[in-house]
Amino acid sequence: MVQLPTNLGQLKRSKFGTGTKPVKDEIRANLLRRLKHGGPVFDGILGYDDSVVPQIVNALLSRHNFILLGLRGQAKSRILRSLTSLLDEAIPIVAGSEINDSPFAPISKFARELIAKAGEDTPIAWVGREQRFVEKLATPDVTVADIIGDLDPIKAARGGHILSDELTIHYGMLPRANRGIFALNELPDLAGKVQVALFNIMQEGDVQIKGYPVRLPLDVLLCFTANPEDYTARGKIITPLKDRIGSEVTTHYPEEVELGMEITRAEAWTARDKVKLVISPLLEEVVERVAFEARTDKRIDRRSGVSQRMPITVMENVVSNAERRALALGEKSVVPRLGDVYAALPAITGKLELEYEGELAGAANIARELIRRAADATLRAQAPDADTDNIVMWFDEGAALQVADDAGAAVLRQAFETVPGLGQLVIEHALAPDSDDALVVFACEIVLEALVARRKISRSERGRYGRAQEPQRRRRSEEPPNDMTA
Repeated sequence: MVQLPTNLGQLKRSKFGTGTKPVKDEIRANLLRRLKHGGPVFDGILGYDDSVVPQIVNALLSRHNFILLGLRGQAKSRILRSLTSLLDEAIPIVAGSEINDSPFAPISKFARELIAKAGEDTPIAWVGREQRFVEKLATPDVTVADIIGDLDPIKAARGGHILSDELTIHYGMLPRANRGIFALNELPDLAGKVQVALFNIMQEGDVQIKGYPVRLPLDVLLCFTANPEDYTARGKIITPLKDRIGSEVTTHYPEEVELGMEITRAEAWTARDKVKLVISPLLEEVVERVAFEARTDKRIDRRSGVSQRMPITVMENVVSNAERRALALGEKSVVPRLGDVYAALPAITGKLELEYEGELAGAANIARELIRRAADATLRAQAPDADTDNIVMWFDEGAALQVADDAGAAVLRQAFETVPGLGQLVIEHALAPDSDDALVVFACEIVLEALVARRKISRSERGRYGRAQEPQRRRRSEEPPNDMTA
């Protein structure tokens, strides 16, 4: 292991003795090296290769401070945190410096006085790339002291300094990010005076703390995130600050269902202990299409968006419900079904911001409708020419089918086989392998849910399928004809 220099003299005689690069030049050099060797710029960021990533690369190569504009759940924070991979593994600082002073160009009074006193014996510390990333969520109660700093009377008393002395400053988060990256989420939520302080840092490199001017030429890459609705001249952002941000990059949700499925597959926690899990590709598609359907529903607030976290958490709940059922039935494998998607309603309703019309309908009712529409869209994509007339006719004649959540796959398959043409449709269109009861059951549920979405049959909240327009009232003693229960 290479021994790093521990004092200024050793540092000057080492390979680091040529000085330190500004952080934006450091990131630019490392980015150029990565681009030259190929491979992804940011690990774990999917769907942005042809849109967002090239714009961020251009901003970094231009040494710009930049902002990511997008709705929630579009990987904005993850992108900012991934920027640390473009920093050097470690950089030297003056030991004891609160703001990562460069030994070759110190900006704080503490570091300047220490170097003047100790010379080449000035102790050197090393800071890793992760320690050079400072992140803050902007809220209305964030103050200038939080971001920039404040005078510390205790420091002044202990050191015998007057309050205007720079040595009495307790530095905020931004100065502590010196020679690194400062990421501020939801920028428009900052109070106007804090935005002005940021503008002064970006424009002049100086700040005023309690009325005392302090020259702080910070070396920082500033990155921000914001909702597009707030980031306007009529919103909560001051124009001079907006004008000083070099690049504005707009993020987006996955544009294709397959890409969304890939993201959910990578992010959802489905690897359960000592459990054989079998997830149908149809299930992955249905779960993903729930989010896609929600993003086009007029009853859901598009300004808030429907986070990509929705299908991730839904998939986790789906697997958990299937796991619980498998344990109760003693089944050797866990195979999620459509009923498990309904069981995951809490993971859907919590992600929806409803408009007035949506509030009237209710989040749970909208979520159920989204599941049915997702099933319909999946069936249309996988079997566009599927003939369901015999199935609809069977229900129109008064037959009904009760699907119990706790029923085993073999029992359910026998029940679905009583519906004319249902099992045959699933096999003919390769929606499931004939040898796997659980997957066949799920594919049959997809078909029935699609017919519910098309209003050709009905489904109760307890999983009873029947004709599209059943009588609203039925005497308790009256039993529906051909009512199959599984």
